[in-house]
Amino acid sequence: MDLRDLTYFDTIAELGHLGRAAQKLNRSQPALTKSIQRLEESFGTKLFEREGRGIKLTAVGELLQRRSRQLQQNIAETHREVRDFASGVLGNIRLGCAASMAEHLLPQMTATLLERAPDITLNLVIGQDDLLRESLRSGRLDMVICPMFEGDPHLSHHTLFEDRAVVVASRDHPIFATPMRLRDLCAYRWVLPGTRVSARRWIDNVFQSHELPLPSVQIETNTISLLPRLIAKTGLLSFLARETLDDFKGIAHLREVPLAQTCMRRSIVVLVRAEGYLSPAAQALLDLLKSDGRQFFTAGDAL
Repeated sequence: MDLRDLTYFDTIAELGHLGRAAQKLNRSQPALTKSIQRLEESFGTKLFEREGRGIKLTAVGELLQRRSRQLQQNIAETHREVRDFASGVLGNIRLGCAASMAEHLLPQMTATLLERAPDITLNLVIGQDDLLRESLRSGRLDMVICPMFEGDPHLSHHTLFEDRAVVVASRDHPIFATPMRLRDLCAYRWVLPGTRVSARRWIDNVFQSHELPLPSVQIETNTISLLPRLIAKTGLLSFLARETLDDFKGIAHLREVPLAQTCMRRSIVVLVRAEGYLSPAAQALLDLLKSDGRQFFTAGDAL
């Protein structure tokens, strides 16, 4: 089995069309057809079947696609490991951090890391936790700092600290005019992250578990830094880490909605691939987070 055939197979499977795959790979269609034939002869079974004008994977093809991606990820990590070992350098870190805590955690953490290892390089990716976890699983990131909601057999985690997320509104919002219940939140509109984000799923589940309509989302955004200003200016409800609320410079314009049902206690963790390679730099950062993770967040709160 040729690794190039697996690379071609993965592209064909992703696009579901031989012609588009040939164009993307800069190869002829007959060459790709022969590549697939070699794989099918090697495994003794069909990997694709026709679907309209395109093609789709058979059940065996889907299994091979999963294994192929794992193999290519292992090869890429082996290249990084050998290159780091041969060059003798500390290496590079590809770090993802959930947007809800990046401003609090990263400045002091990065400063401490660079004091200890001034020659490392960092690629920082700030985003929503669902996309960060997917990038970690696929090997595009070395580690991710984010809330922990469900386990993943392919990832291992270390808890850094506990925090809380709460419903917030502008200080003069009518929700504060009278004693409130959870069902009263259904009368107002919200600004929230997308439905794949763990915090959004949690708040949706709170309403579902109480047999209430889901929050009426008027604005959906993946930019956490916008939320405090949107809440203050629009009168929409939202859901934020309490530390974000405490640190926001316009705190005088925002206020927590004090309902026990909507106060979410969560663990903030650092995630790595269970069997993945960590460069010396990434391992150094992981050790630093394990020993001082909470301290960095506290230092950020004090700024």
